[in-house]
Amino acid sequence: MDDQNKVIAARNLDLVFPTSDGDVHALSNVDLEVNKGDFVSFIGPSGCGKTTFLRCIAGLETATGGTLSVNGMSPEEARNARAYGYVFQAAGLYPWRTIGKNIQLPLEIMGFDREERESRMKRVLQLVDLEGFDGKYPWQLSGGMQQRASIARALAFDADILLMDEPFGALDEIVRDHLNEQLLKLWARTEKTICFVTHSIPEAVYLSTRIVVMSPRPGRITEVIESPLPRDRPLDIRDSAAFIEIAHRVREGLRAGHGDDV
Repeated sequence: MDDQNKVIAARNLDLVFPTSDGDVHALSNVDLEVNKGDFVSFIGPSGCGKTTFLRCIAGLETATGGTLSVNGMSPEEARNARAYGYVFQAAGLYPWRTIGKNIQLPLEIMGFDREERESRMKRVLQLVDLEGFDGKYPWQLSGGMQQRASIARALAFDADILLMDEPFGALDEIVRDHLNEQLLKLWARTEKTICFVTHSIPEAVYLSTRIVVMSPRPGRITEVIESPLPRDRPLDIRDSAAFIEIAHRVREGLRAGHGDDV
């Protein structure tokens, strides 16, 4: 892989949490490289370390072994350089601030002037199809719209990497499908590198250029599946033979990761 295109690189990554009941081995010997512009989904059973690995990339957890670099820096340096935007499972919008003010919050913290904050806020609202909603409050928006506002906030300072921790997991299937379509369009327009945690096999297959299958704790990468699907993907591609074949491979990878537990 060309080093200039290597955005994230993990080598023999381990993470052990000490607890009063003994050590918890969350990640074990994780090896992964993510290219610039990739859409990489992480899938595995609950507790397998998907979110923990994402938090390591973000510098929110510190590995206890191995190495991890983000844009050629340590995760802590990348966090300080604001190399990524992070979208959590819940939208996390402040109810006393308008949507526009919620999106501008990280820009305020970073010291952008008012004119620049307003300009960036309006631009990212257009990207997520929420133009004209900047004066609304979170409680006036649906759950799906709140998540789109959360994505806009993560995009506001124009980081090259977008880390997404199961952002659509709590939404109903119809809304989730719509947001999946919108996210692919957003990815095509912005050319961001996206790391996306999900429990849904169809979602992982539909969105991703690469699907990382993880085992139960201690979390290990058991398979990385390259998608042959075109980047332009209508929802009905899920009925295609190629889509069904990839979904089958992911399902088999998850079964194999469980070993004797299945």
